[in-house]
Amino acid sequence: MTTNIENAKYAARLEVDYPEKLDRMTTFFRLVMVIPIAIILGLITDAGQTVTNNYFYNEAGDVINSTQQTVGGLASGLFAATALMIVFARRYPRWWFDFSRELARFGARVGAYIFLLTDQYPSTVEEQSVHLEIDYPDVEKDLNQWMPLIKWLLAIPHYIVLGFLGIGVFFAVILAWFAILFTGEYPKGLFDYVVGVAPWALRVEAYAVLLVTDDYPPFNLQ
Repeated sequence: MTTNIENAKYAARLEVDYPEKLDRMTTFFRLVMVIPIAIILGLITDAGQTVTNNYFYNEAGDVINSTQQTVGGLASGLFAATALMIVFARRYPRWWFDFSRELARFGARVGAYIFLLTDQYPSTVEEQSVHLEIDYPDVEKDLNQWMPLIKWLLAIPHYIVLGFLGIGVFFAVILAWFAILFTGEYPKGLFDYVVGVAPWALRVEAYAVLLVTDDYPPFNLQ
């Protein structure tokens, strides 16, 4: 059962309904079943990505070295464009924000399915059991126009902590996988831990990537 995330104080909130029972068969084949929707998500988030090959020649015209560089991608493009809009124009177009929020919602549904938090196959439209909300910012009132230049740096401590928490999530999901196969239930303690890490990551994303708030994310699993 979800709590009312609209009453949360932070600009980005995430709740996942706790499932009373989970299907053993779909859980067993989860990594196979998620492939189609994961490909769709990958195609969306990697859209616009290009690979550039750089070649270096000697005086005889022979290639002596080559490098390959990957550039672009929708996620990085949205971040860069949003940062530039805030810094130079003090604007965050509503349609721009709506797209970023819906993409985050879709990604959260896919993540919940991969981490066994739900049996519902991720929808590209419906909310299902994953409830994600991000507040639209008043740029001139709520955001410092120069903060996008340094937020990525300020968020580094969070990325370090989330890296360690992610290791814990990996093992928690493995334990949950076995538990579901034997009992059909996701142990509540493991569920709360995995779901607790997800809102933390979302708050960091809202601060450092989506740039919708200047409130520094708290270090907690809530």
